[in-house]
Amino acid sequence: MRFLMLNWRDPKNPLAGGAERVTEGYLAALRERGHEVFWFTNTFPGASPEDEISGIRIVRAGFKGTSVIAAWKWYRRQPRFDLVIDQHHGIPWYAPWWCKTNCIAYLHEVLGPIWDVFYRWPTSAIGRYQECVTHWLYRNVQFWTASATTKAILESHGVRRVKLIPYGVHTVALPALDPKPLTPPIRLIMVSRLAPNKRVEHGILALAELLKRGIDATLTIVGGGEMEPACRQLAHQLHLTDRVIFAGRLPEEEKDKRLAQAHLLLHASLREGWGLNVIEANAMGTPAVVYPVAGLTESTLHEQTGLVSAAETPESLADAVQRCVGNPDMYESFRRAAWERAKSFHWSKVLPVACDWLEQQATGGR
Repeated sequence: MRFLMLNWRDPKNPLAGGAERVTEGYLAALRERGHEVFWFTNTFPGASPEDEISGIRIVRAGFKGTSVIAAWKWYRRQPRFDLVIDQHHGIPWYAPWWCKTNCIAYLHEVLGPIWDVFYRWPTSAIGRYQECVTHWLYRNVQFWTASATTKAILESHGVRRVKLIPYGVHTVALPALDPKPLTPPIRLIMVSRLAPNKRVEHGILALAELLKRGIDATLTIVGGGEMEPACRQLAHQLHLTDRVIFAGRLPEEEKDKRLAQAHLLLHASLREGWGLNVIEANAMGTPAVVYPVAGLTESTLHEQTGLVSAAETPESLADAVQRCVGNPDMYESFRRAAWERAKSFHWSKVLPVACDWLEQQATGGR
């Protein structure tokens, strides 16, 4: 069968993140099953118009605002696809109205308040409004997501069919948990694209609050992005340059090593489809402290595999870290429960179910 994914970014795009890693995982698995798999995406400076990643044929054309038309023009010249996957990131590809084949919508999260972070009013208000209208227009299209919260929001916007499939991770859980006592300095880590909606600066502010309370700690930030200069400036202003380590983008093996070394993962995002790096950290025996936002409250089970802070503030994040530091037995129970749970989210468990369902959709849901 022939599958087509429509997504604004591909894994080589400088702005690629967890959504693209997950997408690659699903498509690569379909390719391994013998299917033809294509990924149409926006181009970016220095990008080749065609590429291949993990056996997936990448086609790049158009930019923000023009790539939908570019996709339609390219699509008309192709043999028939069995399934088109219209991946939404705030704005869809409107594929159900031009692909003339089986089509589903794939969504990581409903952006909602994220529009306010990237755009000023009235653009942000228009963005939020059109997102709701889009979901209503797509109400009869089969949706696919990983988050129960996202599913509930879609249904509140009128969507009638939403398939829930949890994300998978490539990270293989440690074969055994080595001791990791909470001896100072407490090693905190954040793994994220440094974008405004990820609020990495809240982790730096939480570190400052912990130090003010007499808790010896450090923070490693893995990832890069447009907010890195501002985060570095904040660390400098707070006299934390010797406490905050900017590790940049790291290969998977090195990232896993840093996650295993850390005591706690911090996640302060405004909203997530799931929080992929939470499970990756858990697989390395590192529980998470996260904000009480959509997605993160599902990837971290409060008081079971980690802690969900009481509020979306650096002080509240620091409170949760301090609670773990003050209760080593509780921390150790989080470690073990998180590690055990992470095993169930490995791709080997998730992909067979997901691929079976996608193949079913490619035959019209029969």
